[in-house]
Amino acid sequence: MIVVTADQVSSRTQADLAGAERDRIQRAHGERLLLPVARNAGDEIQLITRDARTVVEVVFELTRNGAWSVGIGCGDVREPLPADIREASGDAFFAARDAVERAKKSSPRLAIEAAHDDAEHVEALFKLALLLRERRSDQGWEVYDRIVAGAMQTEIADELGVSAPAISSRMKSANIRAELDAVPALARLLENLDSSTGARA
Repeated sequence: MIVVTADQVSSRTQADLAGAERDRIQRAHGERLLLPVARNAGDEIQLITRDARTVVEVVFELTRNGAWSVGIGCGDVREPLPADIREASGDAFFAARDAVERAKKSSPRLAIEAAHDDAEHVEALFKLALLLRERRSDQGWEVYDRIVAGAMQTEIADELGVSAPAISSRMKSANIRAELDAVPALARLLENLDSSTGARA
């Protein structure tokens, strides 16, 4: 199984985000989570899933604005699962804890832990994708958000009052197509890593 633990950056000096982010993730991804998202230790949120694609999406969402350090842990989890994730335990939870602590000292703020040598390689590819996202301009995000919502390029051009070639140029500069193509590949790598630790999908 895969556990994600995220800790808010500079939570003592910034507005509290944990409650709202917990609720947003639950609304967006709840059907693919094994337990409801929980808030831990004040400024931390945690989730568990068997779905690697969901983890990729959540990681991309949490790291977009640099407000979270994110740790991914793969491994076995004690079953049966309790009703509350805060009462759950197992290798994946310990791995996620180690990962988020390491993520706090990393740039970008992401780390992956698993009892397998491939974890560092999967982490490296995730970080490469996140670094490309960090370079995206506001105009690039404007197009990205509409593309992932299902809009066509011509529709986006009409909505933003620009030409279709201008949208194509923004997509290229923002590496949007490269990211969309990479998402299933990252999910497959994470799924394989999870399977290699003894977890069962």
